[in-house]
Amino acid sequence: MASTSDIRKGLCIHYNNDIYKIIEFLHVKPGKGPAFVRTKLKSVTSGKVIDNTFSAGHKIEDVRVETRKYQFLYSVSDVYHFMNVEDYNQIELHEGILDHPKLLKEGEIVTVMTNTQNDSPLCVDMPSSVVLKITHTEPGVKGNTATNATKPATAETGAKINVPLFINEGDKIKVDTERGTYIERVRQ
Repeated sequence: MASTSDIRKGLCIHYNNDIYKIIEFLHVKPGKGPAFVRTKLKSVTSGKVIDNTFSAGHKIEDVRVETRKYQFLYSVSDVYHFMNVEDYNQIELHEGILDHPKLLKEGEIVTVMTNTQNDSPLCVDMPSSVVLKITHTEPGVKGNTATNATKPATAETGAKINVPLFINEGDKIKVDTERGTYIERVRQ
């Protein structure tokens, strides 16, 4: 058993007969009244995100998890195939367990959290950023760069990302995997 002081991003807990992963949290100490923790929980089975508030000191039942490194191999419709980098065993995961599946490219190394009780995969943690090549975008209008103007672009994985006007087809960009947003252009 853990308490609200143990809450951190990525912690998996039992809540309402399901397993949830904490994706956001905020410890709040109001001027009047007791402290509490405001959380955003994502169900690892359905992908549904809920908001919940725990009072300070509330006992929560955490799930014992094990993390392993896997390499993304390929996807067929909504099933994604991964290989364990240590023992080369392969697993199949459905698209719902991934946060941003369109940002995965073949060969990418991810961390898969598995429940130690039944060895079932709970969630996939991607690296903080990935480098993708732009396959399609409209040319930017010269002289329209005074503001933070962006345009839609399609990456090699099929992901749609808003990029600055100076990005052209063939450029490589770094993308934040948590929000799916452009970070910077990568020089070849």
